[in-house]
Amino acid sequence: MSDFDRFASIDALAMDVDGVLTDGTFEWSDSGGESKRFCFEDVMGLSRARKSGLALGLISGEDSPLVARFAAKIGIAFVAKGCKDKGAALREFAELSGIPLARTAFIGDDLNDLSALEIAGLSAAPANAQSAVKAAVAVVLDRSGGDGAVRQLVEMILRARTAK
Repeated sequence: MSDFDRFASIDALAMDVDGVLTDGTFEWSDSGGESKRFCFEDVMGLSRARKSGLALGLISGEDSPLVARFAAKIGIAFVAKGCKDKGAALREFAELSGIPLARTAFIGDDLNDLSALEIAGLSAAPANAQSAVKAAVAVVLDRSGGDGAVRQLVEMILRARTAK
């Protein structure tokens, strides 16, 4: 299958959060509160993806309430937090959405994402992903996590879907 056909066939996008939608850092305040920085380009990209009919999911190794809060803001129904087996979570996302893994993309940046990246129909990584992850994916994006990588992937998928 050509790269174009692979992108055009995608009907669902699932993603890691830390290192993909964020730059991988978090902050704790003196009172113990946690914060994460999300990129508005990615937010807009996810909005465009949702409006185009792509099913969206978040699969995070962290059990942070900020992940659920982000999902609620964007309108993402499938959220797996505190996930130890991201491949199993991606299979669950595919089953619940009714979209086969072959038509599902996953973007991840670190070693704990490999089990999902290996089974996704389209696997992608931000430019600043770990070397082993970049070696394992179909697409290494030009943009870094937390700096428009998700938007770049969404635009690639939408362009291919529109052109088919």
